Amino acid sequence: MAKKIVSNLDVKGKKVLIRVDFNVPMKNGVITDDTRVRAALPTIKYVIDNHGKAIVFSHLGRVKEEADIAKNDIAPVAKRLEELIGKPVKFVNATRGKELEDAAASLAEGEILMFQNTRYEDFDVAANKEVKKESKNDAELGAYWASLGDVFVNDAFGTAHRAAASNVGIAANVKETAAGFLLEKEIKYVGGAVDNPVRPFVAILGGSKVSDKIGVIESLLDKADKVLIGGAMMFTFLKAMGKNIGSSRCEDDKLDLANELLAKANGKLVLPVDAVCNTAFEDVKGTVKSVDEFANDDMGLDIGPKSLELFAHELAGAKTVVWNGPMGVFEMKNYAAGTIGVCELLANLNDANTIIGGGDSAAAAESLGYADKMSHISTGGGASLEYLEGKALPGITCVDEL
Repeated sequence: MAKKIVSNLDVKGKKVLIRVDFNVPMKNGVITDDTRVRAALPTIKYVIDNHGKAIVFSHLGRVKEEADIAKNDIAPVAKRLEELIGKPVKFVNATRGKELEDAAASLAEGEILMFQNTRYEDFDVAANKEVKKESKNDAELGAYWASLGDVFVNDAFGTAHRAAASNVGIAANVKETAAGFLLEKEIKYVGGAVDNPVRPFVAILGGSKVSDKIGVIESLLDKADKVLIGGAMMFTFLKAMGKNIGSSRCEDDKLDLANELLAKANGKLVLPVDAVCNTAFEDVKGTVKSVDEFANDDMGLDIGPKSLELFAHELAGAKTVVWNGPMGVFEMKNYAAGTIGVCELLANLNDANTIIGGGDSAAAAESLGYADKMSHISTGGGASLEYLEGKALPGITCVDEL
């Protein structure tokens, strides 16, 4: 069923609790990439433009020890939000207490309040120990945060695969919940690809480990018309097929599983036919070899040009494409061609929904300049993987049905 969206709520005069994903990269207290802050602006703007009172909050990093508190202070993010939205953002340097309660109670229509990193609740300073009240969905904490507002909007897909006090805990204690516009896009694109894809539906999976993506591969073999495999995990499949993979990365304990997946695939699973090799893991020019020609000291670090041609053939006419995981060690310029090639293939598909499933593939598309050529780039790595696997995500399940 369809989920209630923030635009379905009457927010006028109401204190709207908005869980965003402001888990941005920072260095020495300075934000190095504000993409996630920008992504949350439409939901926050909708609330304040419609005379709601926005109470914004997020986690930042992990807080497992006292040193993590200063390192993961979210105040600079509140300042950046203020700059981007062009309105004052009142920041409360606390996750509970009278100052926060008074600030929430006195908030006027169209104003924005942001409070400190929700993960501060994962560490008890007085006891000097990790308590994980936020991460483990402490019932009292969820109820407390819920008491600060009238309605709850979840716009943090990056944490939707985890039940926390700041999503599921709050939702259990308010009368009305909805998805923000960013979460709505994830439901539409990633959820839609799983539940009702326009066909032909092609999935592209990369990365290093088969074990990280067993559930996703199994799920997509049931749902997709083709599943294209790249990245280091291709070598586990190739070795399972009896090929010499030289010194390429391989999960030997997953060879039987790879054979099972190949048998189940019934021709749906497409593997690279060549790779760019080196004899050491370093960024120097490699040699393109067929997967049937590896020497014992060859290490495959990227898919080769004939593999890209094969992938182009399989993608021709596709109407839904989901991609998760790079094709090689794309951080090294000599082994980025496969990942760049997949970006180019997707960017040039006509009339297709092209969905990048977060994580390294999203970082690749963005860093290589292809982000605006894709239909959707997911904001959650682990969440998008579990969503593609067909799992129910607590952060989405807790949102009211329309």
